Amino acid sequence: MMEARLSLVTLGVADLARSKAFYEVMGFRPAFENEQIVFLPMGGLVLALFGKGDLDADMNRANTGTGHIALAHNTRSEAEVDTIIALAAKSGGSVLKAAHKADWGGYSGYFADPDGHAWEVAFNPYWTIDAEGRIDMATPQAQP
Repeated sequence: MMEARLSLVTLGVADLARSKAFYEVMGFRPAFENEQIVFLPMGGLVLALFGKGDLDADMNRANTGTGHIALAHNTRSEAEVDTIIALAAKSGGSVLKAAHKADWGGYSGYFADPDGHAWEVAFNPYWTIDAEGRIDMATPQAQP
């Protein structure tokens, strides 16, 4: 049986140097890199940047463009959502959806990195984020 755990997220990118520079401006720091891949630690999880063609070859499949995914980053405040989305836009990304009060009671928006990978940035007032940035769903805050 597989453990219910995610270890690594790999993004297929068009220009490894450009993507690395973008994520460094966003606050990520490489733990390992070579000409093909960059590993960026994320508090127990790793974000990998890998050339699109190399990733397709590694998976032994052609990219059909059928996968739909959004990465997400939860913050401790609404202001932090605005700051991160603005930084992404200023650093080569694009705003997909401006930050706003969400129907579910929080505050969120979306940006895309230079390769179009979508990130949701959200403040959820019903979740607790510990000192290491992990979401604690065992003790959720009261919801409306």
